[in-house]
Amino acid sequence: MPDTYTQCPKCNFKPLKSLPVSEPCPSCGIYVFKWGKAPRPLSPINTSDEFFADGTGGIFASLLQPMEKIESITFYSRCLGLFLLVVWSFYLAAYDYRYGEIFGSFMHNILLPIHEAGHVLFMPFGEFMTIIGGSLFQLALPIGICVAFIRVNRDNFGAAIGLWWASISLLDLSPYVYDALQPQLILLGGYTGEDGPHDWIYLLTWFGQLHNAQRWGTFVYGLGFLLMLAALVWGALILWAQRNQLATSENRLKRQ
Repeated sequence: MPDTYTQCPKCNFKPLKSLPVSEPCPSCGIYVFKWGKAPRPLSPINTSDEFFADGTGGIFASLLQPMEKIESITFYSRCLGLFLLVVWSFYLAAYDYRYGEIFGSFMHNILLPIHEAGHVLFMPFGEFMTIIGGSLFQLALPIGICVAFIRVNRDNFGAAIGLWWASISLLDLSPYVYDALQPQLILLGGYTGEDGPHDWIYLLTWFGQLHNAQRWGTFVYGLGFLLMLAALVWGALILWAQRNQLATSENRLKRQ
């Protein structure tokens, strides 16, 4: 058996650095040299191939893993943050998307500059991409952050917050889509879609779906709401696993 180990053969905990086999596992407390089998070699922590292993079960199991090491104060701060996010989420979801009530929220003030930046970023790619770029970038930015938290930081809780942000972006876009059929919303330039440019009148007309604008707006709202619930549940599951990990570590310290 090797003198050190990089992964516990019982609970699969992966310490940040190799540990002597004479030291107990920081997660479950077993002594590796008593376990009776050599641990599996571990790839470097930033290797994405291991994280996105083949098999659906492996992927979902990885997405529910908490951070390997976290301070108690950080854990409880995240619990408080998630609780506040849950409360805020249902306020945002309660806005009537048919009348664009969410446009008066603080979150809309965050999303609007991102939306407008998307128009500028996609301008070199032609008229269609310039117009769809606002809505596209409003969704792509938080999704990109979500993926970065998973693949680079190995912080699934941070990824859940990124997914939540993307879901709120959908809630924020739904009134704009819904409004395309009978424009009533006052847009950034102080006009309605009847008097000036309206992204979703252009886009739905381009796709031949303008007559279904209100159905598409309802669909975008529903998708955003479901994604919001999924993100909050994902974050809660990760914190629950983190709680169990902290409890195990505390019990081990008490035994010592």
